[in-house]
Amino acid sequence: MDNIQSLRLDYFKTGIFSALNEECERLRSEGKKIYNLSIGTPDFKPPKHIIDALTQSASDPLSWRYSLTDTEELKAAVCGYYKKRFNVKIEHDNITSVHGTQEGMGHLGLAILNKGDVVLLPDPGYPIFEVGAYFGEAEIYFYPLLKENNFLPRLDKIPEEILKRTKMLVLSYPSNPCGAAAPVSVYKEAISYAKKYDFLVINDNAYSDIIFDGREGISFLSLDGAMEVGAEFFSLSKSFNVTGARISFLIGNKKIIDALNLLRSQYDFGMFYPVQAAAVAALTGPLDHIKPQCEEYQKRRDTLCQGLRDIGWNVPNSDGTMFVWLPIPKNYTSSDKFCLDLARRAGVLGTPGTAFGPSGEGYIRFALVKPCDELLEIVNAIKESGILC
Repeated sequence: MDNIQSLRLDYFKTGIFSALNEECERLRSEGKKIYNLSIGTPDFKPPKHIIDALTQSASDPLSWRYSLTDTEELKAAVCGYYKKRFNVKIEHDNITSVHGTQEGMGHLGLAILNKGDVVLLPDPGYPIFEVGAYFGEAEIYFYPLLKENNFLPRLDKIPEEILKRTKMLVLSYPSNPCGAAAPVSVYKEAISYAKKYDFLVINDNAYSDIIFDGREGISFLSLDGAMEVGAEFFSLSKSFNVTGARISFLIGNKKIIDALNLLRSQYDFGMFYPVQAAAVAALTGPLDHIKPQCEEYQKRRDTLCQGLRDIGWNVPNSDGTMFVWLPIPKNYTSSDKFCLDLARRAGVLGTPGTAFGPSGEGYIRFALVKPCDELLEIVNAIKESGILC
């Protein structure tokens, strides 16, 4: 059999990433230093008490059984954290763990969407949003996030005939990839629209602890009416530097939680008990690393963006997240071409904006995953490459 791949996989394209990977491997083989700013994996360490909790649990043979449900201790820890961090009261029935927001969002479409439903997705937006809607056989309507509107949604620009058929709206702030932060009014407007047109709101709340210049990260669920119309994904990955452990939660309207749990009961045996123990330790333990870590990310943003401005690349600061979203230099018209040339000439690897949707053309995303001294090296490598000329 020559073609064993399902037709649905034809939807997914890997072209630019394959080309970038091949180019980087070639450059490495020639001894060129590569600065990889393409992947948002924190370079900070997890707090020791989280590691200790996981290893202690893993030493107990009983921890290696199927973990068919979230423990009551874990749910209590999530409830306590949400009350302490966001002043939001959550019941145990409003929570389910997922193996990372990526997995959770990917499967949520299967749990709540039907063929013909409309899903409103940000463009640019994180690719898994589109994947989840595609798996749910929904019709996707992209709402553009534009520079002239500070990369915020304009729900009033969406045709009413689309809104009447909408099943789900996805929000994600602080925004990956755009680095924008949303005022409370954006969430309130989304809740109002959801009630008027009878659709759900799903909020991706991955970066509420990485937000800059005195802004406050909030939970969508802290607003009146949010629990009635929606839910949010809450991740430990970036705040606690545990990306590989895949610890996230979907929190909100019980009907949404029940639907995802029913789907997951057919293919999943739950979060590994030692990972649950690590999550409990994170949520109930000291949080004194979070503010200094956020301050370090802001220093990195300032170092990189100001450094690039100093060498003639006019780029804005991001409002939050561990990313910066930069317009490509004026002597380029293609994000893919610029990313390939940047890798070849400067050894700097970023993610082309086109990876995040059609409105990403003309941009590149860098991850703030290097210390300030190395970011200055990167600025110098870009300068010396002459790519801005």
